[in-house]
Amino acid sequence: MTIKPIRNDDDLRAAFCQLETVFQAEEGTPAADEREILVALIETYENRHYPIGPADPVEAIKFRMEQQGLTPRDLEAYIGSSGRVSEVLNRKRPLSLHMVKRLHDGLRIPYESLLSKVA
Repeated sequence: MTIKPIRNDDDLRAAFCQLETVFQAEEGTPAADEREILVALIETYENRHYPIGPADPVEAIKFRMEQQGLTPRDLEAYIGSSGRVSEVLNRKRPLSLHMVKRLHDGLRIPYESLLSKVA
């Protein structure tokens, strides 16, 4: 097993190619150890060079609507009147903490996604 640091995207591609060869290695084998090390190196490099910021609250709501086939009218139970739902979805009104709690409890949208831009 020859493992080296991932310093650039070429190294990253090479690490992914190597990971493919040991991906289904049996636990407790040297190949499984190599897989663990490669995954850690890849995650570290990607987190440093390609960070993923918190989700936008409105996009998180729209994503859940798409997943569950919901309409804006279905959001009234969590956000309020149809006008308020429209304002939230069009970014003219921020989510209140009360709305965040109801959306989390009712639609299971993670707090991290809903609170990322609450004023």
